Amino acid sequence: MRTEQKQKLAIRRRWRIRQKVSGTNGRPRMSVCFTNKNIHVQFIDDEAGRTLAATSTKSKATPDRDKLAANAVSAKTIGTLAAQTALAKGIKQVVFDRGGARYHGKVKALADAAREAGLQF
Repeated sequence: MRTEQKQKLAIRRRWRIRQKVSGTNGRPRMSVCFTNKNIHVQFIDDEAGRTLAATSTKSKATPDRDKLAANAVSAKTIGTLAAQTALAKGIKQVVFDRGGARYHGKVKALADAAREAGLQF
């Protein structure tokens, strides 16, 4: 399959998911983005169109951020840190938006770590 076709299919998959997944102020959307080097997590209120809380492997509040990468071990760390950040802001329930990625490996590790830290999906 051509690269352009793969990219078009990935974009359409993201659009299809975003039509169904939406966050509110009481239950924001936990958006997860994995790049080749970093992991980003945001808690978004789609009704107001604003980000309530965020964390990533690049943020200054992340301990040992130089050692973190976009792998499953770092995903556990970021998942726990994201849950702590959300709970500090008063967010207890979220809607999980995996951004079109399959639910295994890094995505599953991050979600499981966030659940263990106290977030409800």
